[in-house]
Amino acid sequence: MTAQNRPALGLPWTVLIGLALLAVPRVVLHDLDVIHEGTFVNALFVFVPPLVWVVVAVLARVPRPFLTLLVVGLVYGVLLALGHQLLWGASWEGNPPRLGGNLSDLPPLAHTVLFRGFAVVSSLATGAVVGALSGLVAWVINKAVRPRARAS
Repeated sequence: MTAQNRPALGLPWTVLIGLALLAVPRVVLHDLDVIHEGTFVNALFVFVPPLVWVVVAVLARVPRPFLTLLVVGLVYGVLLALGHQLLWGASWEGNPPRLGGNLSDLPPLAHTVLFRGFAVVSSLATGAVVGALSGLVAWVINKAVRPRARAS
C-alpha cells in the first residue's frame, strides 16, 4: 500500500474495529463469571489483545502507532461499555449495586443511572488507557527498530 493509498490511521477502519473486538471476549466471560481475575486464563484475555494490537501496528508500519492504537483503545472502550451495559443484569444477578450512607435514600432509578453512568465512563477511560499504553509501546518499538536516517 502506497503512502497515498494508506488510510489516515495507517490501517482500514475494519482492521481497527477488528483489533478492538479481540478484547471483547474477556468482557463477556468476566461479566458472566466464567473467568476470574488473578487467573492465568484471565491474564491471557487481558494481555494478548493489546499485544496483538502492538504487533499489527509495528508490522504494518503505521505512521502514527500511538494515535492508531489510541483509536483502537477508544473503540474497545465503547465495546466494553456496551458489553457491561448489556450484561448488567447477568453480572449482578438481580442484585445491582446501591449507594450507601446519606445517598441510600435516593430513588432506585438514581442508583441505576449513577452506577451505570460511572461504568460507561470507566469503560471509556479503560479503553483509552489501554490504547494509549499499547500505542506508546508500539511507538517505542518503531523508534528502536526503524530509527530515522541521519541527515548528511
